[in-house]
Amino acid sequence: MEKIRIVIADDHAVVREGTRTLLEREPDMMVLGEARDGEEVVQLIKDLRPDVAILDISMPKLNGIEVTRQIKPLCPATAVLILTAYDNDEYVFALLEAGAAGYLLKDARGREIIDAVRAVHAGESVLHPVIARKVINQMLPAASHPAKEKPETDLSEREVEILKLAASGLGNKDIGEKLSISVRTVQGHMNSIFNKLCVGSRTEAVFQGVKRGLLSFKDLS
Repeated sequence: MEKIRIVIADDHAVVREGTRTLLEREPDMMVLGEARDGEEVVQLIKDLRPDVAILDISMPKLNGIEVTRQIKPLCPATAVLILTAYDNDEYVFALLEAGAAGYLLKDARGREIIDAVRAVHAGESVLHPVIARKVINQMLPAASHPAKEKPETDLSEREVEILKLAASGLGNKDIGEKLSISVRTVQGHMNSIFNKLCVGSRTEAVFQGVKRGLLSFKDLS
């Protein structure tokens, strides 16, 4: 079994140790290393090229936002999962715009964190319910005013269909079942959508879909 390769960054040793212990109980996960500050984790990610980086926001030297901004262009295949106590709007949207694929608060249960690691590794977005509501509230005003003209996009009809299903909250497996296609095919379409919209996560893709008039209010419901 090919394992999901993970790095963890948090300035509290007890959080790093607890998260590592939780994840290493899973047969499909391995923690490559830990970092206590932003500069250290940037170097760790550049050296190890993990599949998933679990980051806190508040860290010495570089915060989680700046770390995400730096590593996504260098290591686009590394999915960033934020695990933090902060749910401030400015942090949420700065991180999602920087390319974070998931955003959990530290009141999340262990099973939620494990499931989130698997999900972001599979190319899906994971948002704590509090964060998801903020995102939807941010997008609703634009989505409630559909574009008057046909939106300009390179997305195929199938890709737009998949983006709409993703916006409704369906994961890759559910999208595949609904469209009678394989999960691998869904992932291929999602990768194509990311490339065409110049984004690094599903949440960013939905943002762009709303801005470009590809998604409406009912797609987010």
